[in-house]
Amino acid sequence: MDKDRIVGSAKQIKGSIEEALGKVLGDAKLEEDGRADQAEGKAQNIAGGLKDSDKE
Repeated sequence: MDKDRIVGSAKQIKGSIEEALGKVLGDAKLEEDGRADQAEGKAQNIAGGLKDSDKE
């Protein structure tokens, strides 16, 4: 498993937590930051998956 997949998954989880916390607190910036982290993590996870595919 490529390192990017692990880091990307962690960013997605962090983003989900930030988004949920932003919703609870009514903090639109925190919520948006969470969504951005999720998108970044998803992209990194996909890139890691492609690297894994190339290794096989």
